[in-house]
Amino acid sequence: MAIHKSGEDYLEAVMMIHKEKGKVRSSDLVKKMGFSKPSICNAVALLEKDGYLIMNEDKTLELTKKGKSVADKMYERHSFFVRWLESLGVSPEVAEEEGCAIEHNVSDDTFEKIKKAYEIQI
Repeated sequence: MAIHKSGEDYLEAVMMIHKEKGKVRSSDLVKKMGFSKPSICNAVALLEKDGYLIMNEDKTLELTKKGKSVADKMYERHSFFVRWLESLGVSPEVAEEEGCAIEHNVSDDTFEKIKKAYEIQI
């Protein structure tokens, strides 16, 4: 099953929290993403069912290989687009918001071409 934008955002958030704290709990996602506990629990259950996450016995969340692959991809895109927009003079707040939107809406091929063109220019 193809993952949706929201699922990509959840996986990216799990990865970022893990880098910050080492362990990830649903309550960490509630704080980071600003969604209700029931919404987070529902999303986690779907991501677990689809093989992107594992909930350990101690209720911590762990990315599977499949989930880590998606999270890494989205984080790379997110970081790139935020930096790129800021280099164009976009404010950090707007770059963060719009970079998040762009990361989900370009194909792998288009992303690689944009990234290559940017690297040539700098």
